[in-house]
Amino acid sequence: MGSTLSVDLNADVGERFDSWRPGDDEAILKVVTTAHVACGFHSGDPTVMFETVSTAVRFGVSVGAHPSYPDRQGFGRRPMDIDPRRIRADVLYQIAALDGIARAVGTSVRSVKAHGALYNRMAVDADCAEAVAKATRDFADDLWLVVPAGSLAVEVARSSGLRVAEEAFCDRRYSPDGTLASRSDEGAVITDADEAAERAVRLVRDHEVESTDGGTLRLSPSTLCVHGDTPGAASLAHTVRAALELAGLTLGSFSAR
Repeated sequence: MGSTLSVDLNADVGERFDSWRPGDDEAILKVVTTAHVACGFHSGDPTVMFETVSTAVRFGVSVGAHPSYPDRQGFGRRPMDIDPRRIRADVLYQIAALDGIARAVGTSVRSVKAHGALYNRMAVDADCAEAVAKATRDFADDLWLVVPAGSLAVEVARSSGLRVAEEAFCDRRYSPDGTLASRSDEGAVITDADEAAERAVRLVRDHEVESTDGGTLRLSPSTLCVHGDTPGAASLAHTVRAALELAGLTLGSFSAR
């Protein structure tokens, strides 16, 4: 984090199937500093991608790709036994698709963050993490790769020569081993904005977060995530940002550093 105590606040957005159904994305994009946009494999479509990136540009938000397993039915949250060679190709395809749209509206993809089950697998599977890192570097060697803070994916990504942003979640609970608690567990998703804000400040200022067993995990995130599909996400993001600023922290995209 460095002595400046700055942090990025990111959200996963563009995660809807109906191109014309309004969501909370615009309200969220008024608050966050980085937007990771679904690339069509778990959610979204070309029109949603175009609308989401255009809105991000309007609010001066850095754009990142949010690739996934090919799993629209399961919203990318079902574990899939996919060979790392295919993961590399699938991720590269998704980055390229979003970057094409981004360039059409005057920006470009600056970061990559895997979604759902693919993201969780990266945290514990070095071959999977390497496949995502290779795909990212295949596209451009100056991209940032967002990985779970404190996981083995951090070293894998750094070894690939990529810029790395370690991520923590203020709207999710952590298991004692540092992985995210399963969404099927009661209370795994935090919807109370004040609680999420308190966790966010503690993560950035103290590099700590409470695990589900009451213990303390040490994490050093450079970016915090609010999920775009968390109930009340826009309000939660607003409360988190306000708390970070009140604590004297500077907000800005890691990709601008």
